[in-house]
Amino acid sequence: MRIGFVGVGKMGAPMARNLLKAGYGVTVFDVDAVAAAALEPAGARIAAAAVEAAAGADCIVTMLPAGAHVRDVYDEVIPAAPDGALAIDCSTIDVATARAVADAAAARGLAMLDAPVSGGVAGAEAGTLTFMVGGPADAFARAGPVLGAMGRKVVHAGGTGNGQAAKICNNMMLGVSMIALSEAFTLGEALGLEARTLFDIASNATASCWAMHNHLPVPGIVETAAANRDFRPGFSTDMMLKDLELAQAAAREAGVDTPLGGRAAALYALFRNAGNGGLDYSAIVRLIADGTSSDVC
Repeated sequence: MRIGFVGVGKMGAPMARNLLKAGYGVTVFDVDAVAAAALEPAGARIAAAAVEAAAGADCIVTMLPAGAHVRDVYDEVIPAAPDGALAIDCSTIDVATARAVADAAAARGLAMLDAPVSGGVAGAEAGTLTFMVGGPADAFARAGPVLGAMGRKVVHAGGTGNGQAAKICNNMMLGVSMIALSEAFTLGEALGLEARTLFDIASNATASCWAMHNHLPVPGIVETAAANRDFRPGFSTDMMLKDLELAQAAAREAGVDTPLGGRAAALYALFRNAGNGGLDYSAIVRLIADGTSSDVC
């Protein structure tokens, strides 16, 4: 199978490398020519444009920053793709854009899936991503080997757009969880409770959660936590805020009240606006600890 891969940044590059390791022929394109060229030693062919990466491809994979980029790329790619090609967009974008692009692809006779991921850069590098996939069942079946080469868990979330719905709901829960962890560990410290003691208790009690076991915002306890490396990002504050804002936009469109999700988005916006967008999302503990979170009503 020939794969065209558009968008080989921090996430896309290791995903493309895993496809190459699996034996696929991969042609890559990125607006950052240096990022694309870095994959040439691994066996990738470098395209000069997205349409060149898509031409002749049996499968087109995209990993792009936002919905506007997805629309722009597929406006070019859909007419250039071979008949019957499969398109898989792994970007995290709004549900409406995912459905609109999929409709345009279907009108051209192409199968398309929205397949955002969870697992961050570390998961992309290790090939252990979780894919949340929306789209037709037959297209999902076709995509199985390709997604399996890049991830450990591939879940069909339902119809077109449902992959994006699953991703923004998941990350809203993650963002709220991290704020709760930050508040609890900050409070525990203020009350004279050692962080390791609180972790040993809470991680085996009713407060236990994935974020606590993997991204605890306190150094020296959880090996994988960004707190151990001065909050160098695995999943940045900028990216968390993007997903929380997507969730809030979707909630407004659906007429659903999400007060904790809204509060989380406001807190992450405050933290980002103070110049912390490049830090790991777990660094939100600094906002809680310094007391400025009260600036958000």
